[in-house]
Order: sequence, then C-alpha cells, then structure tokens
Amino acid sequence: MSIRLQTELSKRERQIMDVIYRKSSASVKEVLEEIPAPPSYSAVRALINVLEGKGFLKHKKEGKKYIYLPIIPHKKAMGSAVKQLLRTYFNDSVEDAVVAIINTKNNLSEEDFDRLTGLIAEARSK
Repeated sequence: MSIRLQTELSKRERQIMDVIYRKSSASVKEVLEEIPAPPSYSAVRALINVLEGKGFLKHKKEGKKYIYLPIIPHKKAMGSAVKQLLRTYFNDSVEDAVVAIINTKNNLSEEDFDRLTGLIAEARSK
C-alpha cells in the first residue's frame, strides 16, 4: 500500500483495500467474505463509497453489481509501503530490514539464498 494509503485510511478501509489489491477487483460481497470480523453489507458498501470518494477506488458495472478496482497500481502501492516500512522501522536501512527478514524467517532454503544473492549481485551491477 502506498504511504497515502497507510496514512489516510482507517483500519477497516485498509482491510478493504488489501482485499481488492489481492483479488485485483472485487464486489462488495467478495470484500465482505474476506475481511476479518466484517461489519454489515451496508457498512462495507458505505466504506467502499468513501474510498471511491477519496480517489482510491473506481468501479465498473457488471450486470446488477458494481466491481471495484484500485486506482493506484499494486506495484506502486507495494513500493510506497516498503519505503514507509523502511523509514518507520529501519531508519531507511535496507540492510537492517533484510537482516530482520532473514532472522524472522530463518528457514530460507538454499534456492531462496541463491535467488537473494543473485538479486543483490544484479542490483550491485546497476
């Protein structure tokens, strides 16, 4: 999620955006089925309307239902979220973040390590 998504949205609005990003698009019913301890259908619909009004979502009509799509591309939102995470928890240190990830997920396979080493080598050559 982008920094804007992180700072301007309530917890429930972020949950809705997470579902829509994960699915690429979703109806109110689909969102309702995927968020934890969901409120009523009407409440989810109202929150989606708020998100649309804030410029985070757009919709298209399919038959009798509306399908909601994110306006900010997922890849851009992920990049912004990582920048926010680095700034907030790691003092902008990529190294510290990578060490934390490796220490948290200490069961990386040889393939994971090889892939990470290759990505680091590729980034170094750029």
